[in-house]
Amino acid sequence: MATIYYDKDANPSIIKEKKVAVIGYGSQGHAHALNLNDNGVKVTVGLHEGSKSKAKAEADGLSVMTVAKACEQADVIMLLAPDTSQPEIYSDSIEPHLHSGKTLMFGHGFNIRFKTIVPPAEVDVSMIAPKAPGHRVRETFVEGGCTPALLAVHQDASGNARDIALSYAWGIGVTRAGALETTFAEETETDLFGEQSVLCGGVSALVKAAFETLVKAGYQPEVAYFECMHELKLIVDLMYRGGLNYMRYSISDTAEHGDYISGQRIVTEETLGAMNAILKDIQSGAYADQWIEENKKGRPWFNQKRNEEQGHMIEKVGAELRQMMPFLNPVTIKPGE
Repeated sequence: MATIYYDKDANPSIIKEKKVAVIGYGSQGHAHALNLNDNGVKVTVGLHEGSKSKAKAEADGLSVMTVAKACEQADVIMLLAPDTSQPEIYSDSIEPHLHSGKTLMFGHGFNIRFKTIVPPAEVDVSMIAPKAPGHRVRETFVEGGCTPALLAVHQDASGNARDIALSYAWGIGVTRAGALETTFAEETETDLFGEQSVLCGGVSALVKAAFETLVKAGYQPEVAYFECMHELKLIVDLMYRGGLNYMRYSISDTAEHGDYISGQRIVTEETLGAMNAILKDIQSGAYADQWIEENKKGRPWFNQKRNEEQGHMIEKVGAELRQMMPFLNPVTIKPGE
C-alpha cells in the first residue's frame, strides 16, 4: 500500500522558518507562491529579466526578484519553469547559489530522471507534484481544501529532506488532501505515460478518429461533435467522482452494453502492444532524448504538427457550437498563444 501523508504528519514550522524561492509564475508557480504566502511562509518569486509575469506577481502582493537573486537568498528553491527551460535556468542562475543546507525542489521529475540537471551531492533534492493544474490547486486551497500531490526525495544530504518536503507540501495545502510518497522515476514515467497513452495523446486521437468516422459516413459534423467530444466531459465527470462503477451506474443499460462489447474492439492486443512500446520509450529515455533534441532544433516538427491540429474540422465546428452554450463559459485560445 502507498504511504500517504496528511496535515497531522507535517511540521509547518520547518517551512515557516525558511526563505522560499518559487521559480516561475505560470500555472503551478502562481498557485505554489500564493498558497505559501497565505500560509505565512516567506516566499519570493524568481523571474527572468523582462518577464511579463512580474507585474502580475507584484499585483498579487508577492515579492519578485531575478532568478539568481531569489536563489541566492533562498533556503528552499522550487523550480516550476517549463521542463525544457529548466536546464538553462538551473545552470545560469540556480547552480551557482547551491550549497550545503539548501533544498532544491521540483514539481515534476523530468530533468532529474533524465539527468539534464545533476545537483551537487551536498544539497537536498525533493519533489512535490500536485495532481491537478495550478489553477485548481489555487482554487481548492482558497475554498478550504486542496488537491492531492506526490512527494519524492532524490537526495537527502541533510537527513531532513523528507520533513522539509512535507512541510512545503503543507505550505501549499496539498497535505489537506494527502501527499502520496513516490520516486522521481515513478512520477516521471507514469506522468509521461498517462499523458501520451490516455489523457492527451490517447483521448485526442480517439475523439478525432470517432468524429472523422461519423463525418465520412455522412453524418452532420455538428452531431458528430456532440457525440464524440462534447459528451466526453459528462462521462469523465462521472468517472472522476466514482470510478467506472459510478459511470456505468449512471448511464443506460444500452450504453453499458456498448461499453462491454465495443471497448475491447477499440483497445485490442495491438493497442496494448503500442502502449507497452510507448512505456519502453519513456523508461529507456528514448522519448526524452527525442523531445530534448526537438527543442534544440527549434521545434520544427512540433510547431508544424501544432498548426495542423489547430485547423482540424472538429476545432472549427466545436468553436461554433460552444458559442451556442454560454453556460459553458467557452474559451477561444490556441496552444502557444
